[in-house]
Amino acid sequence: MRLVIVAAQFNREVTDRMVETALARAKEKGVDVASVVRVPGTFEIPLAVQRLLSRPDVDAAVALGAVIKGETLHDEALMAAVPGALLDVGLRADKPVALGITGPGMTDVQATARVGKGAEAVDVALAMHEILHGIGPRS
Repeated sequence: MRLVIVAAQFNREVTDRMVETALARAKEKGVDVASVVRVPGTFEIPLAVQRLLSRPDVDAAVALGAVIKGETLHDEALMAAVPGALLDVGLRADKPVALGITGPGMTDVQATARVGKGAEAVDVALAMHEILHGIGPRS
C-alpha cells in the first residue's frame, strides 16, 4: 500500500510529533509513504488530500492536525467542517482517508498527550485499504 500523510503546520510542536509517530508506524507495518505534505493549517488538509488521492500511485491518506482550544470557538468551527470534508474526499476518490486530527476543546497538554493518533491513523488507513480490497472493486 502507498500512503500519503498530510499534516497541518499550525501547532507544529504537536503535529511534528504526530508525523513522527505516523512514519514510525508505517515503517513498522511495511507501508510505503509516498509523501508527507505540510499545509498551513487543519482547514487546508482536505484540498491537499483530494489532490494527492487523485494520483494513481496513492492508495490512502492520513490527515494529521491538532485543533487546540483558543479564546474563541474557532476550534469547534474547524472540527465541524474538516472531518466531513475529508469524508467526502475519501468517498469521491474511493480511497481511505484516516482522520488523525485531534480536538476540539483540547489544551496544549491534552494535544501533546494525543500525538499517538498519528500512528493510529496509519493503522486505520491500512485496515480500510485491506477491507476495501477484500470487498472488491467499485461497480
